[in-house]
Amino acid sequence: MKRVYLASPFFNDKEVEVLEQVEKILEEKSLKVFSPMRNPMDKQIQIGSRQWSIETFMNDIKYIKWSEIVVGIYHGNYSDSGTAWELGYAYATDKPVILVHIGENSNLMVHEGAHANITLEELKDYDFDQLASSFYSGEML
Repeated sequence: MKRVYLASPFFNDKEVEVLEQVEKILEEKSLKVFSPMRNPMDKQIQIGSRQWSIETFMNDIKYIKWSEIVVGIYHGNYSDSGTAWELGYAYATDKPVILVHIGENSNLMVHEGAHANITLEELKDYDFDQLASSFYSGEML
């Protein structure tokens, strides 16, 4: 069972809806998934506090290191800076990044760092054992 870190924003209804779709697809593939949205820090820690910030950051790094693959949900150039950082860190630590494009465009630093650039529909058939690579061919910024 491959270990997957799921990098994604979850700050509005659309982002959460797409995240839930991707979680379902990955679960159906019998992958062991760490999703930060599903694993918030201890509820005793005040959200927005310095302690929460440090512990959330360190926990996400821990699980990126734990993962064998990072799946990123990318809403195009507008996308969340935290997600972009996670994807860059994954690339820097030699984790294959499977980038699921939701948006209409892409920043070259994000899609060039991905091992595979796919759509949500393509994710359904993506083989995580073969890890085929693919390039982004849409609008670039």
